[in-house]
Amino acid sequence: MKKVIEVSIGGINFTVEDDAYFRLKDYLKRFEETIPDKQEAREVMEDVEARVAEIIQKEMRFSNQVVDMKQVQTVIDHLGEIDMEANTHEAGYNTYNAYDKDYTRGDRRMYRDTDEKMVAGVCSGLALYLGIDVTIIRVVFAAASFLYGTAILVYCILWIVMPKAVSVAQKLELRGYAPTAENIRKFTSQHK
Repeated sequence: MKKVIEVSIGGINFTVEDDAYFRLKDYLKRFEETIPDKQEAREVMEDVEARVAEIIQKEMRFSNQVVDMKQVQTVIDHLGEIDMEANTHEAGYNTYNAYDKDYTRGDRRMYRDTDEKMVAGVCSGLALYLGIDVTIIRVVFAAASFLYGTAILVYCILWIVMPKAVSVAQKLELRGYAPTAENIRKFTSQHK
């Protein structure tokens, strides 16, 4: 028999095996220690914990399953190992420089960008997804609305179909960044 602990991660309650709990707690503590500003650390850790809870929920086969070491290792694999010395980048992803900050590249997903929206965030979401200036997308939609009128219908359909980028992980995926712990920290500090 193994000892289990009831814990809240990202506002969601989980039952975690004792050894898995201490492994995850140690991982999160080591990551928090890499952030020098304590106010920033608190904000970043909230986002990282939300991502941890999201990964654990995806890995659970049923709602009352006990989180074990295998699932915790999956979380760590998704978020990347913490290098206390140099904060090196996670294996399995390509890195590139954006806004003078290195981000780890991941899969790009389409969401509505409600941070830079004018109406519903459809144009800004498409612009980030396609990697072009949002002004171009907005001009195309405006011109197509006057010329054909179907652009308004297309916009409304996209508004319904495209999910909103709510969490930091979704905002990272929209930009083509992997939702790793290090990327969450960089994104949160850049977009205060």
